Amino acid sequence: MIPIKSAREIDKMRIACRTASDILERIAELIRPGISTREIDQAAADLMADAGVRSAFLGYRLGHRVFPGNICISLNDEIVHGIGSQRRIQYGDIIKLDIGVVRDGWVGDTAATIPVGTIDERVERLLEVTQSALQRAITHAMAGERLGDLCASIEEEAMRHHFSVVREFVGHGVGRKLHEEPQVPNYGKRGSGPRLKPGMTLAIEPMINLGGAGVRLLEDGWTVCTSDGLPSAHFEHTVLITKDEPEILTWRAKTQLR
Repeated sequence: MIPIKSAREIDKMRIACRTASDILERIAELIRPGISTREIDQAAADLMADAGVRSAFLGYRLGHRVFPGNICISLNDEIVHGIGSQRRIQYGDIIKLDIGVVRDGWVGDTAATIPVGTIDERVERLLEVTQSALQRAITHAMAGERLGDLCASIEEEAMRHHFSVVREFVGHGVGRKLHEEPQVPNYGKRGSGPRLKPGMTLAIEPMINLGGAGVRLLEDGWTVCTSDGLPSAHFEHTVLITKDEPEILTWRAKTQLR
């Protein structure tokens, strides 16, 4: 990606990211047993309309495929790119909400995994480690650091707790487009990759599996699941590289969603 240079452009990016984060928080409050994932998707669409933004995902093209949802909503063993449907959420599920919006030509992108009631202790630990991996990666989002150090820190945190990272789907640069260079994998080699520069905005998004790293694609052509059927967690922040500390553009006030 081309680093953002002007203060005005950075301010627009901040607003887009703040809007995405606000919508995620409000959608998370709706998560409860019995609600359908389609109802959640429609609520997100309504919030986007009220905020004067459009979905960055709705109509997204990948070859001949067109994404039909306003947000990505993925349950349990689904990793990413789940589509709202008549399926109803159950007590003990974990729900991955991925929100992308476009405002004034700039994209805000963020995700979190929401537990429904009391969840299995091992799955709860998976969520904690995925958040920790994101936080560790952000500490490397500094001007002059190598991208490989940021990426390697995610896999190291996952492996330390005997979890695995998804390799087929990665974080990315984000700005005027949803997906820009550079790619930000959840694995890497320390000391490798380009040096980060002030003005870069990166969507850092650990996807960590309770079991193996293998994935499979469902017949809808979008939803990605774990091959072994075990749960997966996903958290994402859009981060601005500055001359000093990284700025988390999609910071959320609620502790469980940070």
